[in-house]
Amino acid sequence: MKSEIRPALRLPLLATGFIALGLGVGAGLARMGWTFPLPDPRLVAWHGPLMIAGFFGTVISLERAVALADPRAYLAPLAAALGALALVAAMPLAAMLLFVAAGLALLAASIAIFLRQRALFTLTPVLGAACWTVGNLLWLAGPAMSAAVPWWIGFLVLTIAGERLELSRFLPPSPFARTAFAVIVAAILGSLVVSFFFPQAGSAAQAAGLLALALWLARQDIARRTVRERGLTRFIAVCLLSGYAWLAAGAIVLLADGILPTPGARDAGLHAILLGFVFSMVFGHAPIIFPAVTRAAMPYHWSFYIPLVVLQASLAMRIAGDLSEVADWRRLGGMANAAALLLFVLGTIAAVVRGRLAARGGPPGAA
Repeated sequence: MKSEIRPALRLPLLATGFIALGLGVGAGLARMGWTFPLPDPRLVAWHGPLMIAGFFGTVISLERAVALADPRAYLAPLAAALGALALVAAMPLAAMLLFVAAGLALLAASIAIFLRQRALFTLTPVLGAACWTVGNLLWLAGPAMSAAVPWWIGFLVLTIAGERLELSRFLPPSPFARTAFAVIVAAILGSLVVSFFFPQAGSAAQAAGLLALALWLARQDIARRTVRERGLTRFIAVCLLSGYAWLAAGAIVLLADGILPTPGARDAGLHAILLGFVFSMVFGHAPIIFPAVTRAAMPYHWSFYIPLVVLQASLAMRIAGDLSEVADWRRLGGMANAAALLLFVLGTIAAVVRGRLAARGGPPGAA
């Protein structure tokens, strides 16, 4: 069944996802003591769901729906977007139920893609969607949101890993490397099961699995070669390799915290993964995914590096503040993290404008 959803009709879903991102960032800043005009002060407690379920849930589901080219797959981003709006409207129960529905719809769409092409790289996003669904169910079951966090991490990490494994077909990993990837994914999933019964042991096991995955990706990804190229190809490779470094760093911090608990270490480890790894991937994939979803060209420009550099530097400051318990470093790093994401959004808009000018015969402004 071909998609009947025109690109213009996808924009409200995409816009809602970015609204969730903005409010999620604002809620995070408010938690750090900054003043941010939130529509409801209760959003401070929903920083994580706004970012993971509201933003990433909507955007990833929308990308999957476009790839599947089946109107039914759009139920996932629609439910995720409505869930984000329900949180903004201070209706948490409705939001939880909508996010559970979004997870189930994304899982169905991911299974449909897997059945079309049965391979490890299509199976991995299925497992990621299952993790998101379980995490949403755990949040719904309550009362502690912390039980859902490892599953939400599994959702994002496995989704990204599956996409990178798919692109590794241009530099195919050996049979041993593919087997190692499968074992690592199985270990991460096993750690999530362990976390049901032994949260501390499960967290340490997940961190070990994430470290192994970071090393696998850094070794096997084609970015190791394409970083020597120029223009957009090099930019994407730099994003990917920096992301793998943050995934490894976050995993090491969380693993060490499991052995010798340290104040601030959990916050540092989680944000190294969820900001450093995940958003480095977002920055790198945006010039490919955004045009595919919106049909709007995003020609490469050297300024793409600005938000990436700000993100890396600000995250290093934030994590240093966490680990050294210097609150000012943490707060300033958090504000600069938000600035990096704002620069990314503004840079994306500027790139789209350049693309339209170029299409009309005007100067593209690309370097």
